[in-house]
Amino acid sequence: MIRDILHQNEEAQPTDKTLGLLHRNFPQCFNVEGKFDIAAFRELLNDKVDIIKEGSGFNFLGKNYASLVASMDTTTVLVPDTEHNSKPENANSRNLYISGENLDALKHLVKSYAGKVKCIYIDPPYNTGSDGFVYNDKFKFTAEELEEKLSVSEEQAKRILAMTTRGAASHSAWLTFMMPRLQYAKDLLSDDGVIFISIDDNEQANLKQLCDNVFGEENFVALFPWRKRTAKSDVPFGVSQDYEWILAYARTDKFLAGIDGKNRKYYETEDFPGRPWRIHDMTTQRTALERPNSDFTMVNPKNGNEYPVNPQAVWRITKEGFPQYLKENRIIFPGDYDFLKISKPVLRYWKEDDMRKAGNRFGQCAVSTNLPATVGMSQDGTKDIDSLFNAKIFSFPKPISLIKYLIDGAVEKDKEEPVIILDFFSGSATTAQAVMELNSADDGYNLQYILVQLPEKIKPDTDAYTHGYRTIDMIGQERIRRAAAKIKSETNADIDYGFKHYTIREPNENTLELMERFTPNMVFGDDILQQFGKETVLATYAMRDGYGLTPETELVKFGNYTAYLCGRHLYMIDPEFDIDGDELTELVDKYNKDHSFTADTVVIFGYSFYFSQIDAIKKNLSAITDRSRINIDIRY
Repeated sequence: MIRDILHQNEEAQPTDKTLGLLHRNFPQCFNVEGKFDIAAFRELLNDKVDIIKEGSGFNFLGKNYASLVASMDTTTVLVPDTEHNSKPENANSRNLYISGENLDALKHLVKSYAGKVKCIYIDPPYNTGSDGFVYNDKFKFTAEELEEKLSVSEEQAKRILAMTTRGAASHSAWLTFMMPRLQYAKDLLSDDGVIFISIDDNEQANLKQLCDNVFGEENFVALFPWRKRTAKSDVPFGVSQDYEWILAYARTDKFLAGIDGKNRKYYETEDFPGRPWRIHDMTTQRTALERPNSDFTMVNPKNGNEYPVNPQAVWRITKEGFPQYLKENRIIFPGDYDFLKISKPVLRYWKEDDMRKAGNRFGQCAVSTNLPATVGMSQDGTKDIDSLFNAKIFSFPKPISLIKYLIDGAVEKDKEEPVIILDFFSGSATTAQAVMELNSADDGYNLQYILVQLPEKIKPDTDAYTHGYRTIDMIGQERIRRAAAKIKSETNADIDYGFKHYTIREPNENTLELMERFTPNMVFGDDILQQFGKETVLATYAMRDGYGLTPETELVKFGNYTAYLCGRHLYMIDPEFDIDGDELTELVDKYNKDHSFTADTVVIFGYSFYFSQIDAIKKNLSAITDRSRINIDIRY
């Protein structure tokens, strides 16, 4: 579990994450020793990709260090808030709220939610010098270790060490802080996903370069100016900073082509090489009375076949415009393509048209001077939360209307599959309230949120402290509860008003010491589980194995022992010193006789069993003949 990760992290290198991606996608470019063959990679790309020999780079002190941090796994665990999660409004909720350091949270989340998040909104620290941002790292390296791992000079290693351990607030420190978080954000986004990042002038230029580096310049969507106030402020040079910025990047061009329609299929055909196209229904819900100029019989000029219109659903185009659509190859008739099973003409849309349309999706924002006034200003965000708490609990949250506007512009209404919205700098939980309001509207969305917030301590001389709040995440959770009650009373909508709560926890020194001195002839699972809790181990394992934080778990008893079935994994966590042949015989019988039993991987919490017991489990499961081999995964 954690000991294995600690040992892996000792060997971690800045390039591990990149090499892992290359190995998954280009295994033929690695030799038998596991080394990357750049010549083979170039040969693979030969005549297919233009390789430039000169280009612009983006470097800063700490860039390699940030890559190293991204390559290291988290040693934390996910502790479920059992009392909260068992309440009726939360027990079946798919929404998640995680209290803890967001980089650790992202490293957990990517194991289950990689490629599944449609929209991310974050409002990170702006590094203004007065917003409290300092980079203070939890990783413990010596200058000598950094020299070796990062291949840098002694002087550079010392500068990086100073920046990451002494509370630096420089541009380099901020970029070092943001880079691994954005790398994991990219991994979490679906191919048609998008990220929105709020920022002000202090780091906007640096953030743009960083996002170009992480997401790719070709996936830049827009830089939206957001007017945060109308009152002028006193600032250097007499310039009032009335605007902030929202930087938007897509995961791939599937977002750009797909935000006006979900799961579009594009075709590439020999008659139009390099021009993917899709089809769209030619009819509309307008009647012949409403649109008389679209009430005509369409004739295929190739064979003379006629296609009369339905007077209750006339053509989308007019009779006068029909010749121009033919000239532009916009109309496809039945029989034009064998693979299209159509009985009436359809419209053709080129992919480049969709991409141009995407640039204007947000009310012409990509080419205008500011977002529309309906998205609200900073004072509106303050009013939103003040009205819920009847007190000034949180300063300058983003307005609900702004977050709703961004989500509405990026997400399609798909009632079948819930769409995941992530905010890992969630603050007062504006995003959660925005999601619930969008879901509760007539013909609303099917959204679920994942929020992450550091339990940052609240200063004693604040109204929030006076009202009993000690950390920011406490405010966020309470806002969700209050907003849910308000929305339910106003709309009575049948939506998910609850959330599951988890806390990220670092093991204490005693636990780490127990793990380090563990040998297969020892058992102290009870000691470890007292530190973690059985539910914590199970939640952390389920996330690691791709089941997320809201999985269905079933108790499986064989003899006196209880294991936990989640999907295709059977977890053996509880210590049981006298597990013997009877229990193992029942387990084997379960596999041989119950064909609905799906577990093809047995995960053993190594601290709970003697070596001899693990060996007996292995031997018994290897004797199962009625199905394919069972994988045994022992974790420490």
